[in-house]
Amino acid sequence: MKACQISPVAADGALHRVDLPRPVPGQGEVLVRVRAASLNYRDLLVAQNVYGATLERVIPLSDGAGEVAEVGPGVTGLKAGDRVAGAFYPDWVDGPITAGARVRSLGANMEGMLAEYVVLPAHAAIPIPDYLTWEEAATLPCAALTAWHALSVVANVRPGDTVLLQGTGGVSMFALQFARIMGARVIQTSGDAAKRARVTEMGADAVIDYKAEPDWDRPVMDLTGGRGADVVIEVGGPGTLERSFRAVRVGGTIVSIGFVGGGAEVNPRAVIGKSIRLQGLTVGSCAMFRDMNRALALHELRPVIDRVFPFEEAAAAYAHLRAGAHFGKIVIAI
Repeated sequence: MKACQISPVAADGALHRVDLPRPVPGQGEVLVRVRAASLNYRDLLVAQNVYGATLERVIPLSDGAGEVAEVGPGVTGLKAGDRVAGAFYPDWVDGPITAGARVRSLGANMEGMLAEYVVLPAHAAIPIPDYLTWEEAATLPCAALTAWHALSVVANVRPGDTVLLQGTGGVSMFALQFARIMGARVIQTSGDAAKRARVTEMGADAVIDYKAEPDWDRPVMDLTGGRGADVVIEVGGPGTLERSFRAVRVGGTIVSIGFVGGGAEVNPRAVIGKSIRLQGLTVGSCAMFRDMNRALALHELRPVIDRVFPFEEAAAAYAHLRAGAHFGKIVIAI
């Protein structure tokens, strides 16, 4: 089978096209014919050897979708032809996150989805809504589930809440769509005029140009009558956390899911003074994935895809992600 491998310990983090034997599913496993995979910022960290990957060479990418090609011994509930996506943390079946549940993750500590065939534990091959294309379904395991976990499980968003989103990456775009079906008001930041127009079309109630308004917490406070946002989905990290502290209401929730903004150390004084709930979050469980898919199917939400690359141009897809100009998800068709 065709596949790509990456060596996290190599200096260049380059992708290598390889031919590998088609894997065979064992007890409780299924073989999946992958049709599409998608990239996340995390995949750049794996390539740079700053994510903690433990394999010398690994098939990268946590996100992918395809059909079951073969079921192993003892598998029930799935059959050949079923459309599925792989769970980011295949050992996190349900309940709160534990150290054991996050030991293995696709595309870092176990083989990922950038291959024609992958073997997954049957419980971690999650059925996908019928209306989604392969490319759309491939965007769900990390970005979509992270946004769902943040808004639905951690922040427990209710109709009328104000949700502040940063940028227009994969998590933020899914969070915009989920917040809308939850009845929340959305304030979003973007430094790009075209992207601001697009999120407005998608239903954002207010959009702030963080380049023109570097103190973007101030317009957030103005837009909320001085109260602040109920929930902030924080993707920037130290580079944006201080402003998120100022933009959230007293007793509000900040869900920290990324650190793309870099920056300096963070002073926790505002967390204490405003009684802010600051919650770190990493993707979600298999059970959350199934819950999210039911919501997707009910509302027929369509993931926002920036561009689809053919398998032969996987390296170009990585380069496109590094450039940071994308709007929504970057997908590789297999």
